[in-house]
Amino acid sequence: MIAATATRPPAVAGMFYPGDVASLQDELATCLAVAVPRSGVPGMQSQPAPTPDAEAAGLLKAIIVPHAGYVYSGGTAGKAYAMLAPLAARIRRVVLLGPCHRVAVRGLAAPTVQAFATPLGSIPLDRTALDALADLPQIVASDAAHAQEHSLEVQLPFLQTVLGEFTLVPLAVGQTGAAEVAQVIARLWGGPETLIVISSDLSHFHTYREAQQIDHATADHILALEQLTSFEQACGALPINGLITVARQRGLRIERIAQCNSGDTAGDKSRVVGYASFALYESVGADLGPALLVRARNAIAAQLKQATRAEPAHPALNQPGACFVTLTQNGALRGCIGSLEAHRPLDQDVRANAVAAAFRDPRFAPLKAEELPRTRVEVSLLTAPQPMSFTDEADALRQLRPNIDGIIFIAGQKRSTFLPQVWEQLPEPRVFMAHLKQKAGLPADYWSSEVQLQRYEVQKWKEAPIP
Repeated sequence: MIAATATRPPAVAGMFYPGDVASLQDELATCLAVAVPRSGVPGMQSQPAPTPDAEAAGLLKAIIVPHAGYVYSGGTAGKAYAMLAPLAARIRRVVLLGPCHRVAVRGLAAPTVQAFATPLGSIPLDRTALDALADLPQIVASDAAHAQEHSLEVQLPFLQTVLGEFTLVPLAVGQTGAAEVAQVIARLWGGPETLIVISSDLSHFHTYREAQQIDHATADHILALEQLTSFEQACGALPINGLITVARQRGLRIERIAQCNSGDTAGDKSRVVGYASFALYESVGADLGPALLVRARNAIAAQLKQATRAEPAHPALNQPGACFVTLTQNGALRGCIGSLEAHRPLDQDVRANAVAAAFRDPRFAPLKAEELPRTRVEVSLLTAPQPMSFTDEADALRQLRPNIDGIIFIAGQKRSTFLPQVWEQLPEPRVFMAHLKQKAGLPADYWSSEVQLQRYEVQKWKEAPIP
């Protein structure tokens, strides 16, 4: 584990944004409220303003925002950040990636400090998440890469203003590949509590009209979730490409929020820099639940040579996903099998786990045809497991969140998990943990310094009660 004791002070306050609190707050208020001019090729249609409910059509999961001085790009960034203010209650962690401008780095640079500071105060880093990345070869520890880096710092006052309290996972992206960046983003994805922020400007130092043409084409690639091919398109092409990779895998929807260049704001038109902001949404609509439930039931029915039902489509079904399928009869468990990590398309995962829960759960006899009508199906969709950091069992128990956390217990070759639903039967953390250890084949009072715990969350859907 990396030792971390210091705070990174602001490096570009007074240059990229005001250095005193009052002036900074005034500037942020202007940026968050400003109507941004939208430059582009002739005939380009302006995007409508975001609706008051930024998540009406999905969970706002990621934004791409520019990082120039606020006088140049602050309004473009502010249009995206203003969408986060109504979501402050759920966003508790921000994963922030931007390109290295001052220090050459191979891979992604993680700081070793405890906090990042701005004139508005300090933001604690999620050291547990950062330390958990240390096993990845593309992650390097480097405070030097962060010391003068503006691409990350200029985002912080915006985040402090619209979110209030949150933890930060800052990574400066150097020489690496999109797949390596995507691997890091996927590991840090988390659940609704985690927001991904990518910091990038677009083209640099073309004439106004040239920049309009170049940036419009670049934005089209981003909106199509297509990989960028050059740093001439965007200085943050690598973190953008990493996000695009994960967005395609997870079926995210993207929209442009604002776009302009410095010739539209505070610069002349002979040598401009392009800016755009985008928002990406996860599908969380009610349609995913029914799509999963009918596939689970159909998979069991097909094995029993019974009739199946029409299956609604959903884009998330083609992306990697991890789920558990639980079967009950009159409220009693009749089978439960699932996946802890996404290793195949969600469509395949839910079908395979439904069949396994019905016919291969070692605790129960295989389901018979006459049982299916009185069997109720439940599907739980898991977020990516996140490692927990603790000093002893008492510390681990204090960190457990009843009715929220699913827990994976690992001790050598022993392994077990409880879904968050199990808290309904075992609401006390110590009892919950004792049963989890017993499920792994260990004594209820077992503990060792080698014990590892991971936590995840679930979205769950259950068929209507059987009449």
